[in-house]
Amino acid sequence: MNIKQWSLYALLLLVCQPTFAGGTVEVLHWWTSKGESKAVQVLKEKMEAEGHHWKNFAIAGGGGQSAMTVLKMRAISGNPPTAAQLKGQDIQEWGRLGFLTSLNKIAEQEQWDNVLLPEVEQIVNDLQLIKYEGHYVAVPVTLHRVNWLWINPHIFKLAGAKVPTTLTEFYVAADKIKAAGYIPLAHGGESWQDATLFEAVALSVLGAKDYAKAFVDLDLTELSSDKMVEVFRQFKKMREYIDPNAKGRRWNQATEMLMHDKAAMQIMGDWAKGEFTSEHRIAGKDYLCVPVPGTQGMFSYNLDTITFFKLKSNKADEMAQQDLAQILLTKSFQREFSLDKGSIPIRKDVSLKGFDSCSLASMKAFKFAAKNNALVPSFSHNLATSSDVQSAIIDVVSRFFDDPSADPKMAAVRLSRAVKSAM
Repeated sequence: MNIKQWSLYALLLLVCQPTFAGGTVEVLHWWTSKGESKAVQVLKEKMEAEGHHWKNFAIAGGGGQSAMTVLKMRAISGNPPTAAQLKGQDIQEWGRLGFLTSLNKIAEQEQWDNVLLPEVEQIVNDLQLIKYEGHYVAVPVTLHRVNWLWINPHIFKLAGAKVPTTLTEFYVAADKIKAAGYIPLAHGGESWQDATLFEAVALSVLGAKDYAKAFVDLDLTELSSDKMVEVFRQFKKMREYIDPNAKGRRWNQATEMLMHDKAAMQIMGDWAKGEFTSEHRIAGKDYLCVPVPGTQGMFSYNLDTITFFKLKSNKADEMAQQDLAQILLTKSFQREFSLDKGSIPIRKDVSLKGFDSCSLASMKAFKFAAKNNALVPSFSHNLATSSDVQSAIIDVVSRFFDDPSADPKMAAVRLSRAVKSAM
């Protein structure tokens, strides 16, 4: 064989070699704060390592409400993303509309039935968070505790305040902090943040059993009861400790107020810890995490899930979609993502070595609450109810909080009526 023939043969071999052209993956989410963005970067890098192209599809604001509006527009136009951050009963609704794709093949391959914490498995089965008509359509990603109180210990020391364990102690501490010239409670005046604060107060006043009766079972009598009136009274008192510039402030900006010694406390889920971590703040030293006063032993949870849509695209994109589903529940991703996000891993075989004291406390509280019937889904983060009911509750709560003259008794009546209309 002469040189020309060898050259032609080599060229043919090169051309005939199978090549892999990665697909494009587009995930709709609202993880846009500094800590959340760092966590998303973990997923982006893992997808790119598989040869795929990551197309960022982040929609900021509204606790996901803005993102859902965009998702509906995309889906109706026949161009849904690869996957989207969806929660609760919304997953079943999208399934009924025929938009979701089955992940059974990858679930069987990766043995998803055997990897979750047993308490998480119970939650996702009870609330139908990852399956539609027996088919896997979503992947659980993070577990957050919502009923956390974040504390700036430096301001507490200057004000001579004691870490509160009851709402009464909270007000005593807040008054001392206010007298010392600091903002007692950092808060963002968005409706979902109002609802998060209300939820924490409700859990404190009602306890886990009556909270579930009101916001999971949607017992109309409970929603308009004297106990609920007391919830609104305590919720209204919180306004006294929030600065006048709160309206429109994002939750992560409120967290920054603690980091910069402008405010002493924040009531928010442990995604706030991701912000502290991103600024290299140390749990137990630079900030403290304690249960919202009156909610010791209880755990209001927020479980993030990524739901997968049917694609009208090429095989490469479908392969990218399968790789995405596989990566989300791997041990390495669960560990790295949770460390940045502030959440706790949902796999039972992920070591917590290297996690800070707040994460360890969260896992301990989660398991304790599960054993003592004190685990409750967050209604403010769309785990306990349908989106319609959630919106009805948030509307009543936010309107009440924005009106200094609002009557707690009337608010409880309106809450019950609003839920009834939305059911």
